[in-house]
Amino acid sequence: MRFPVPPRRGAAVHLGALIALILVLAGCGGPQAVAGRGAGGGSAAAGAEQRQDNAEAARAVAALQRRYGGGGYRATRSWQSANALDATIDYMRASGSLDFLADLNETFRAHHGRDNFLNGYYDDEGWWALTWVNAYDLTGNGAYLSQARDIFADMTGGWDGTCGGGIWWTKARHYKNAIANDLFLQVAVALHERTPGDTGYASWAQREWAWFQGSGMLTGSHLVIDGLAACQPDLSSPTWTYNQGVLIGGLVALARMTGSEAPLATARRIADAVMESQALSPRGILRDPCEPSSCDEDQPLFKGIFMRNLKLLADQVDQAGGVSYREYLRHNAVAVWSNDRRGDEFGLSWSGPFDSASTARQTSALDILNTQISAHPGG
Repeated sequence: MRFPVPPRRGAAVHLGALIALILVLAGCGGPQAVAGRGAGGGSAAAGAEQRQDNAEAARAVAALQRRYGGGGYRATRSWQSANALDATIDYMRASGSLDFLADLNETFRAHHGRDNFLNGYYDDEGWWALTWVNAYDLTGNGAYLSQARDIFADMTGGWDGTCGGGIWWTKARHYKNAIANDLFLQVAVALHERTPGDTGYASWAQREWAWFQGSGMLTGSHLVIDGLAACQPDLSSPTWTYNQGVLIGGLVALARMTGSEAPLATARRIADAVMESQALSPRGILRDPCEPSSCDEDQPLFKGIFMRNLKLLADQVDQAGGVSYREYLRHNAVAVWSNDRRGDEFGLSWSGPFDSASTARQTSALDILNTQISAHPGG
């Protein structure tokens, strides 16, 4: 599937003339690059567009960090704060900037000693574990990796034999769902990859995936439903985009860990199902089932999480089918900037119009804009 990419608004006239000149010199016979990319990666046109992409992400992250203070994001739930910080770390890793490293350090200092990264929700803990793994990858600070290990150790306490295995959503133990188990898989593989000689984390990852495959939450249509009811897949539950995304990311990592192509093939089927769904991708722009008018304060964050993980898949498969994923990422990045923005803040529906700003909306937009960053915009 290919996605038409609209031109950037306000493109300079001289840039269009330069592109035309390049095409004339090339004989106008070669294939066109998507969104101005790929036809001469070091061209002035491609470099200018890449610098614009970087600048857009920089504006988005700066607006997000205006919401930060006192060791966290103001008026924001724990899991949203984890994702906002994670998106900010992704920005720093992709761009080479360390502008927000102080916020990362402050968050750790404010909450580490008080176990504030643990709470009554195993999925909240999973988000924080992934954030501290990402922080470790950025900084090399072993304290961050130790924090992720401590969180995962607490998450293992959510596993029991009810429904044959899997972890509960909350410590109240009333619901087993996809997101908690998607995260459990992804965190287990991440810790395995950063623990030389490990077998324990790898065992948890394989145990989780074996259980998830048999749970029925990954349906025959290759979409992930929200959870189980009386240990049976609740087929009436929504196919939230973040459930698709976190499982994709976990499967990409599992394929790398095991050397098996099977998890990667499953990840691609999920991604393809999302991209081909008229409900989840009308006109190639990602949306959640609650849009445009019934989303709560958490759900605006879901789409960015999907895109963050789709980028992992695109990078993994690359030439063996990654082009369509990169086109989809690009199409959505252009859409959110062009249609769903007021100044440097973003709304709920990426096809527009802008409705209102929130930490969740801003984080989600930053996630998709991060996928377009290059630390070497000159080509």
